[in-house]
Amino acid sequence: MSTEIKTWQIIDGKLKAVDSSLIKENRTEQYDLETWIASNPSIIGPDIIIIGRQAQTKSGPLDLLGIDKNGNLIIIELKRDRLPREALAQAIDYASDISHWDLDKISEICVKYTGKNLEDVLNEQFPDISLENLSINETQRIIFVGFSIDSALERMINWLSDKYSVNINAILLNYIKTQSGDELINRTSIISEEVEQEKIKKRKFQIPMSDEPGNYDDEKLRKLLKKYLSQSLYSAKRIRDVLLPVCLEKGKITREELKQEFVKYGEADNVRDAGYFLSLISLQLGMKKNDFLRQVIRYEYPNYPWEKDNYRIDEKHRELVKNILNELKQK
Repeated sequence: MSTEIKTWQIIDGKLKAVDSSLIKENRTEQYDLETWIASNPSIIGPDIIIIGRQAQTKSGPLDLLGIDKNGNLIIIELKRDRLPREALAQAIDYASDISHWDLDKISEICVKYTGKNLEDVLNEQFPDISLENLSINETQRIIFVGFSIDSALERMINWLSDKYSVNINAILLNYIKTQSGDELINRTSIISEEVEQEKIKKRKFQIPMSDEPGNYDDEKLRKLLKKYLSQSLYSAKRIRDVLLPVCLEKGKITREELKQEFVKYGEADNVRDAGYFLSLISLQLGMKKNDFLRQVIRYEYPNYPWEKDNYRIDEKHRELVKNILNELKQK
């Protein structure tokens, strides 16, 4: 038997089964259930923000896209009735796609849905975290939301969670419409909240960060830089099209001056957006694996221990950078 939640209302001292459902009330996933959950995501779990709705993947649109306090992306799939076993394959397909999404793509989805960039949304909801020290999308979570669940899907969720520590759960809701017309929702979950949070903590992963520059010879450095700057990653393009040219022209440049240059170059509509783009670039520069970038781009921490400033190109590599930028322009 699959898990279901049933409700009785006490009327005149007697129990009367409440037989209501979204289907009977002509409610839908997209226009009702999605809206309700987006208005208060805590119904599906703590420390979750909705940052996308009907976000497009290679296999179709996600119902809702969330992110939690640890930076994990959350695929939220909704059904206004029973959750079928087939939903698992679809959700895994979505997860395999979004696992490759970079920070820029996630932020664009966030801006489209919330009207705010990802950094602002995270800072508003979780003021105790710093985007530069947070690992975004290292792990993906799957949450199914419905009103009952096939026993096969419930069995598979428990197996994946227990045996392989997959961050997966199903939230079962119960829609109640009382005789007076009040609408209520209550919930339960297949995996207990305590167990789910413990798994999330165990899987929490921080991107290795460093300020140490690389020590590559010119030929190796050229290959690494050219490969990185040729990427379609937005931060790589902004380093290539704004940060490096400005540093070549002006020498050392402050964070505030650089924000103005982003606007001047047409890469940002305003200084606020430019500041966010700089945070993304700062994250790229701080990743331990990107030591070749730090070998070329130098910076300081004059104001805060977490905020890079006073950017410049290492004098030994100015000609190398000029040559690479010229080569990339000719492509």
